[in-house]
Amino acid sequence: MRSVMSGSDMGRALRRIAHEIIESNRGTADVVVVGIRTRGGPIAQRLAALLEEIEGHEVPCGIIDIGMYRDDIDSRPRIELGPTEVPGDIDGATIVLVDDVLYTGRTIRAALDALADLGRAAVVQLAVVVDRGHRELPIRADFVGKNLPTSGSEHVTVRVAEIDGEDGVWIEGPGSDQGETT
Repeated sequence: MRSVMSGSDMGRALRRIAHEIIESNRGTADVVVVGIRTRGGPIAQRLAALLEEIEGHEVPCGIIDIGMYRDDIDSRPRIELGPTEVPGDIDGATIVLVDDVLYTGRTIRAALDALADLGRAAVVQLAVVVDRGHRELPIRADFVGKNLPTSGSEHVTVRVAEIDGEDGVWIEGPGSDQGETT
């Protein structure tokens, strides 16, 4: 396994993403940050805290569980579903959907379906720590911490301190053990 982002690299990437969100939306007045369970949740909370620190007012933050919206629900191991907790009414809001890794786009499609069941957002934007390519659906991220071209046989792991005890991004698989890079 090879390190491709340290914890401090992740922190800098999230701060940059926060500034990009503010620029793109001319502030955060109507912004609601929503993380995709599991690792998208803590990343969304961090982004919301950074937005609050920069803008000087609280930015609502929530979490969404997409387990029942996946198109591969019958072929995956059963996992325990968690609650979806989105603050207030999302009708007319600018939703910044947050996840750790963007890969095929299927997780994001499921999250969009779940959000649609909650209301009609004015805009949905996507922020991810890593975009590794290999899209199967026409989905792209608006805000990316790191573009990480990978092969289909490689696996990207994002760890967050709140769940895993450390922050960072690692890649494993054929050809990924040629030394450590940060």
